[in-house]
Amino acid sequence: MSGMSDALPAHLQAPPTLRLRALVAGPLLFPLLLLLLLLMAITATAVGAAGIPIERLPAALGLAHPIDAAMTERDRLVLLSVRLPRIAVAVIIGALLASSGAIMQGLFRNPLADPALVGVSSGGALAAAATIVIGDRLTAQTLPFAILPLAAFAGSLMTTALLQRLATHGRTTSIAVFLLAGLAIAALAGAGIGLLVFVADDRQLRDITFWMLGSLGGATWEKAALIAPFLAALFAAIPFIGRGLDVLVLGESEAFHMGVAVERLKRIAIVLIVAMTGAAVAFAGVVGFVGIVVPHLLRLVIGPGHRRLLPASALFGATLLLAADTAARTIAAPAEMPIGVLTALFGAPFFLVLLLRQRGLAGL
Repeated sequence: MSGMSDALPAHLQAPPTLRLRALVAGPLLFPLLLLLLLLMAITATAVGAAGIPIERLPAALGLAHPIDAAMTERDRLVLLSVRLPRIAVAVIIGALLASSGAIMQGLFRNPLADPALVGVSSGGALAAAATIVIGDRLTAQTLPFAILPLAAFAGSLMTTALLQRLATHGRTTSIAVFLLAGLAIAALAGAGIGLLVFVADDRQLRDITFWMLGSLGGATWEKAALIAPFLAALFAAIPFIGRGLDVLVLGESEAFHMGVAVERLKRIAIVLIVAMTGAAVAFAGVVGFVGIVVPHLLRLVIGPGHRRLLPASALFGATLLLAADTAARTIAAPAEMPIGVLTALFGAPFFLVLLLRQRGLAGL
């Protein structure tokens, strides 16, 4: 028996808990994440102010013969016009936020890095707030809501262009200068938003507050189609940046000597971070903690390899934001809570517990 035990692979000789963790972090990782996302999507489809019991879903989706034609038509209208577009937007934005956080943490070699640190979110929020307050006064009427995403994305792009100019000398981009300049711009944007809040009237103040706290209200298939290419760009870039981000952990000079085009990698990573964060802010407002919690938690389970971490972050981030949005529209139904409040309310304590547990201070 001893000889047979010695001949077993190392992962089969490990205790059951370690073997289970190896399976979860190995071949079962993506099936489990996909299953979790699917279960959350089914839950989000069924619950809400206009609840649709699970047994009525097949008929509403045209997969079964309807028992009550009028009820089925009502369910189908809710699903196709409201519920499913919102689920699609939540999935895409959650994937974008979590993946951008994972890329930034790898780029800065810091597990606490977040896209909000470089001022991209703040720049988009400032542009949206300025559109709400100044645009209303210039046109003497309430601007269409569709203008806000365009303004937010333009603000994010302008912020990025300024950061890139400040941090680039010749052909070299300084990550340290990029981060520090981003912190300064975020502070300036915060001051600008505070000034706009001070001069806003009651309606404008409500709009600014709701935008700053995040919301997926008003999601449509058109919005989902507009932001889907950003997610496609992420998955297309993973094979090209995954190994580079892994090697970059050793340092820029070491990565260069190992054959990594460091400057090109930094440019691609920065463009991805900005594009994904800007798109998320443009359509959902400022939603925090998804970009920090998701990659950090997954690193504890599957390790730091970015070729697995980035797609895993996209799947888990989609599930997390979908869960938060489902809670936001059901806790106070028919009213709707800002989604950023929920992500901060649960994300911040959860992240603190992770840090304490990792340091062995939580007694868990």
